[in-house]
Amino acid sequence: MSPTAATPPSYHRGGVGTPLVLLHGMTSSWRAWRPILPMLERHHETYAVTMPGHFGGRPMPEGEPVTIDAIVDELCVTLDELGLDAPHVAGNSLGGWVALELARRGRASSVVALSPAGAWAMPLDMYRLLSLFRVGAVVAGWGPMQRLAATVPFLRRILMRSISEHGDRYSGDEVEILFDDMAGCTVLGPLLSRATVDGPIRNFEAVPCPVRIAWAGSDRTIPFRSYGRPMLDAVPDADFVVLPGVGHVPMVDNPELVAWTILQHTRYVAEHASGSS
Repeated sequence: MSPTAATPPSYHRGGVGTPLVLLHGMTSSWRAWRPILPMLERHHETYAVTMPGHFGGRPMPEGEPVTIDAIVDELCVTLDELGLDAPHVAGNSLGGWVALELARRGRASSVVALSPAGAWAMPLDMYRLLSLFRVGAVVAGWGPMQRLAATVPFLRRILMRSISEHGDRYSGDEVEILFDDMAGCTVLGPLLSRATVDGPIRNFEAVPCPVRIAWAGSDRTIPFRSYGRPMLDAVPDADFVVLPGVGHVPMVDNPELVAWTILQHTRYVAEHASGSS
């Protein structure tokens, strides 16, 4: 973490309309959603929330195991504090998995999961992810000179190849935020250490609310061929779309496409609800 990094607020709130909660991926914060907030806020009262155990988010209970269920427990407390019973929820990566778990608990009226983490078919696929995130933790600890190198567009594109198809579109400030968020995440190690014990997402007998799974077409972190099919098997009847030309964290690659993917789903849910009333 940068020595001068200020702890960000735990959430952002803006816009008007039905509530929409945004959940970021592992090691990130609510700030990952900044590229699409203006588009979403024209249609929804939007809450971009930093998840528990992440930089600026609610701390996890001391002495308790760090699990997905524990993160969802703490996030439900946050939703209660914000006065949100069952909002629309959109999540990316780890946030997509958590969004699905909120739906399982009846705390979401709809879900859009962007390349959701949490599903794998082979142990080798899980160990690959563990290795990838551990490398990311090392990168987060880079010093000033290495961070400075990441501000060079073509170097930035290479460095961020695993999460973004167009890493050069990140601004210098966005790169600094990304590194600070990674360095300030406290749940990465404990959560990874639990992965071999807790296993993948539990199958849904039926989706508890309208769910859309949108997979990044150029996802190098959790490519669909290894991780997408097990997720679709775990979440039957989910609407499925592919987002072309974007990486695992697609909000910078194509903000308009990501916002449209979310808004098309929430609009469908609203129209369906009004049509059945």
